[in-house]
Amino acid sequence: MRFLLLPLAALACVAAQPAAACSPVPGYRVPTNMELTADADLILLATVTGGTPMDPSADGGLDSMRIDIQPVAALKGDLASAPTSLDIALATRRFALLSNPYELFGAHPLAYIGGCIRYMVPQGSRLLFFLDRQEQRWVPAGGAFSRWAEDVLADDAPWLAAVKFYLEVQALPESERFAALAARRDELRKQPLDPVAQLLADDLDRQLAGPNEPLRREFMPDADADEDEDADPAEAAARKAVEAAKEAARNPD
Repeated sequence: MRFLLLPLAALACVAAQPAAACSPVPGYRVPTNMELTADADLILLATVTGGTPMDPSADGGLDSMRIDIQPVAALKGDLASAPTSLDIALATRRFALLSNPYELFGAHPLAYIGGCIRYMVPQGSRLLFFLDRQEQRWVPAGGAFSRWAEDVLADDAPWLAAVKFYLEVQALPESERFAALAARRDELRKQPLDPVAQLLADDLDRQLAGPNEPLRREFMPDADADEDEDADPAEAAARKAVEAAKEAARNPD
């Protein structure tokens, strides 16, 4: 399968799915990567082997979507209990958008088109899934705009390295964690010619800074915003989502 690396602007043709739409409450904070790592019940490296695309017209509608996965390793939790399917959709051709391997802050761009989480993934890709166990089912961990499902095709992927280190830090007594993060950050800063080391150091700085700030207004529903009365509601929702994604990319901090 050919994967597509698309600019955010290409998502403008997408109509946000009403059934998948979400509205974060005012004051909502996206979890930091350390918080996401700490709170997930299972962190699973797995390959997408098949599934069904999202088809609202099919029997069962959005509830019929599914991906089949082959577990590779459990970074946290018990591999024996890992799922072999998840209730998200197989990405159709134009949505087979891989994660930016050098992005360690924002969620996958498809999280910004209405559902607030990534809910379409490409067949054949390998992802790091953060999962919670709820009512005998495995569901996405982290909440809106978390990095709950990101592609990690290589064993040395920066996201995979970051998560492994955060798990090591989580295993330390709480009183020692800040120092461990700072020491690793300082070590990476001594490699100024290594851009990946600097990306990892930047992410460590974000963890050291503590919880994220509340979401900015562009991610919230705006009841007072002026709307074109003749505009298609789905197109308007998609346009807003893409603009929010662009703004998030321009202003990651």
